Amino acid sequence: MYVNLMILAAFIFFYSVSSGWFERTPTSGAIVFTAFGLAFGPLGLDYLELDIGDEGLSTLAGLTLAMVLFTDAANANLGVLKQSFHIPQRLLLIGLPLTILLGFGVGILIFDDLTLLEIAILATMLAPTDAALGKAVVTNELVPSNVREGLNVESGLNDGICVPILFLFLALIAHSSGDENTSELAIKLVVEEIGIGVAVALLLTVSGTLLIKQCVARGWVSETWRQLPVITLAVACFAVAQSLGGSGFIAAFTGGLLFGGIAEKYTSKHTFLLAAEGTGDTMALITWVIFGAVVLGQSVESFSWQIVLYALLSLTVVRMLPVFLTLAGMNLRIDEKLFMGWFGPRGLASVVFAVIVLNANLPGGNTIVMTAVCTIILSIIAHGISANFLIAKLANRIRGSQGESVVEKEN
Repeated sequence: MYVNLMILAAFIFFYSVSSGWFERTPTSGAIVFTAFGLAFGPLGLDYLELDIGDEGLSTLAGLTLAMVLFTDAANANLGVLKQSFHIPQRLLLIGLPLTILLGFGVGILIFDDLTLLEIAILATMLAPTDAALGKAVVTNELVPSNVREGLNVESGLNDGICVPILFLFLALIAHSSGDENTSELAIKLVVEEIGIGVAVALLLTVSGTLLIKQCVARGWVSETWRQLPVITLAVACFAVAQSLGGSGFIAAFTGGLLFGGIAEKYTSKHTFLLAAEGTGDTMALITWVIFGAVVLGQSVESFSWQIVLYALLSLTVVRMLPVFLTLAGMNLRIDEKLFMGWFGPRGLASVVFAVIVLNANLPGGNTIVMTAVCTIILSIIAHGISANFLIAKLANRIRGSQGESVVEKEN
């Protein structure tokens, strides 16, 4: 245990003092974290012995995602979001179902050994995008604000929406729906997951934020303890919603939006958010180190050509085509639509879903989980390497077109 702590502490220290340099390179933090876990895990130097278990990894990934969702939502520009909410609205209401349907169709063509419901589960697992892996895009001001906020809201809500869909397919496989009509069960699950998540976020965040406001006004919050309220609020939203049968991810993202909107009016919310952002980044680091050391090391040999092919298509055609079609007719450039389609990384939500499927003991469970793992690995590499390059390229193209517009007006 102490050797593990020593290695992790040393890595966190060296990465934290050089994080600014890493952010300017083509490699993202997730690539560095996963590569470190792989290098020091059983397939590498075998110094890290991390026996965390499936449930432990699921809990850590879920808490990490909740923290990232809360802080990203709290930092959202609500003014821009109000003007461009039609973008995430289309992505969630039209793009997400189309992505699941296309993923289902591709799965039928590729996997002969999976049942139709198992393919539907796989398509649902890989439909939601990851807020943590997409952070480099949604926080970079070179990206147009409507694109940033659209991707931020989409990644914040799509994983919570996919949870009841996943549970519905699992229930149908297990024949646990009883006499309930499938549509009634689906509506029940969606209402419970989303309704409870939103209700918990409203209750906890509004009351908690107003309490913070009163304590700040009275000078009761010391500098040291100022770091903790947002962290505990994010964890509470996630944990309470999950314990009540709702979506902790919906609760975390909704709670972040509420906190950002309320806190902005009376205090500098960034002073409260700073520690939570650092905590989320550290938890993400640990999660990806464990993923590289434990999951990746045990999975690579299980990848078949079908698994790799589906993973590649999931990150490209299955994601990009629905997004491009969904955004048709909107006031967006073609390169902006392609940009939004490409930056649909798969990560923490898919890790959580994979553990749920693994524990369900499905006949094709191993194929489903290995496909999810392969997709996550390819996403970490592809989206991590391409982020800074494509952000700069998009920014330059937009500047160029704006410059041409100015010249045309002058002429």
